[in-house]
Amino acid sequence: MMKTMKKAWMVMVAMLAWGADPVKVLDRGAGEGPAWHPEKGLFFTGDGKIWNLGLDGKVTVFREDAGGANGLLWDRDGRLVVCEAARRRVTRTEKDGSVTVLADRYEGKRFNSPNDLTIDSRGRIYFSDPRYGKREGMEMGEGVYRIDGPGKVVRVIDGEVERPNGLLVSAGDRYLYVADNNNNTKGGARKLWRFDLRRDGSVDRQSRKLLFDWETSRGPDGLKEDATGRLYVAGGLKGRNQYELPEKYRGGVFVLTPEGKLERFVEIPVDEVTNVAFGGKDGKKLYVTAGGTLWSLAVEVGRAR
Repeated sequence: MMKTMKKAWMVMVAMLAWGADPVKVLDRGAGEGPAWHPEKGLFFTGDGKIWNLGLDGKVTVFREDAGGANGLLWDRDGRLVVCEAARRRVTRTEKDGSVTVLADRYEGKRFNSPNDLTIDSRGRIYFSDPRYGKREGMEMGEGVYRIDGPGKVVRVIDGEVERPNGLLVSAGDRYLYVADNNNNTKGGARKLWRFDLRRDGSVDRQSRKLLFDWETSRGPDGLKEDATGRLYVAGGLKGRNQYELPEKYRGGVFVLTPEGKLERFVEIPVDEVTNVAFGGKDGKKLYVTAGGTLWSLAVEVGRAR
């Protein structure tokens, strides 16, 4: 398994195929956190569970009571790292099925609701800790943290963003991308930022660079990167609510250059578009979670990462 997972880090990555249309894969259960496993297929969260869409097309439950799981990611050793928002912690599901708590507190205070995560080439885990909805019970402000091992937690971003959501460490550990999505506040941030990442895993907070601003629409959620450095960002909005307007940026997948120029956009028919992940048997699918549904997009295979 370890060899297989390490090979997965070298998979061929992709760009959206020209003229690609989204294809609905599942009608329910796919709320967040798509994560591809080369031998087991796609894993995602929804309805309080972690689900597995196997290579045979069958859907099964991987974890029944997943603690309000949101972001998912496989580490290099084939273990599933999970942001358990409801339990306010980050865990790792071991190969034997046991669950290790990697982080549930910082300086004695409980996290708000861990949302999304990313892992660098050295296995260090970065996760966002926003609070959407009711804010009672918050013990500290919203931020981004790095886990160096079970219980070893460092706060790497504090007041530089309003409400961190999606995260991504770029290839080569050069950058940390942060989706700043204060989408239930009028006039709140709906922006994608880029920070320089140092070799020791710390963030150069002064390096903050704005890549894209969704303005009054729904902001960025989850994101991934291809071998050219292009970013595939879930965001936008089809309908409207008391906080957001869809006029400029509708809901879908935004393909941005490393410098933040919008190159492609593929609309997804369902709100809200929450996350993306490369996968498929041949590496030629981009999976998209949206409003509890799961979609796929055809992609063109690029160079090895």
